[in-house]
Amino acid sequence: MKICRFDDDQLGLIQGENVFDVSQALVVLPSLNWPYPHGDQLLSNLDSVVAVIKNIRDTAPSKPISEVKLLSPVANPMNIVGAPINYQKHIDESNLDDGIVSQRPITNIWDWGMFLKSNSSLVGAGEGVALRFVDNRNDHEVELAAIIGKEGTNISADSALDHVAGYAIGLDMTTRGKELQSFRKSSDSYSVLGPWMVTKDEIKNPNDLDLTISVNGKERQNSNTSQLVYNVQKCIEYTTTRYTLYPGDIIMTGTPDGVGPVEPGDTMVAEIEKIGRMEVKVRAA
Repeated sequence: MKICRFDDDQLGLIQGENVFDVSQALVVLPSLNWPYPHGDQLLSNLDSVVAVIKNIRDTAPSKPISEVKLLSPVANPMNIVGAPINYQKHIDESNLDDGIVSQRPITNIWDWGMFLKSNSSLVGAGEGVALRFVDNRNDHEVELAAIIGKEGTNISADSALDHVAGYAIGLDMTTRGKELQSFRKSSDSYSVLGPWMVTKDEIKNPNDLDLTISVNGKERQNSNTSQLVYNVQKCIEYTTTRYTLYPGDIIMTGTPDGVGPVEPGDTMVAEIEKIGRMEVKVRAA
């Protein structure tokens, strides 16, 4: 099932080239009072929501996907987690291009650890990227994003996929410079998630998916998640040695080689096998 959030926070079901408004399914979400529990409530109650969607989808109103504004399918993540230097060819290109890592010694993901991005940086494909510090180099990084559906800490790799609700395309937008990753990658709109979430039952093996990105029609990155140094399960295991993951948390699993700069006016088109295609426009902040 492909689930999206669109326009004025409506819940959508993607079928073919249309989005069906299934916002009625949100009535099963619990009524909450402050202090609110950790985690995104849609993802915390996804099974109940999906059950209602299946009952109402045949009569739900629809419109073409091209006529809606796609927002991030996750509205309220606690954590957006990034996996640095997690493709060997990206490690190799980073060693050759000081503009990528700014003289930080390039080693491996188990030396660097994961990093956090501000959840205020999260946008959907239809919102686009607003570049800050346009005199600096701002790069695209296309990644498979795993969306957590079940809370957990110290999760083993063997059980990691039990904690996943689904997958999406992630863009880990990056301003290059000497600052720490969590600062350079957390500007507003620098975490793009979309175009929708594909529930995990549709993707049996997240570690064998083609992914690409083009800028203004020219391909920049083209790889497969089989090339990950730490695969999806290992990323979850590694992250949860330090802290708890909650429903709605997003793990961007790392980017392959081919990262490159974008400028205001550019259009990025990212695709991941079994998930879909999203077009993201770039503008100045």
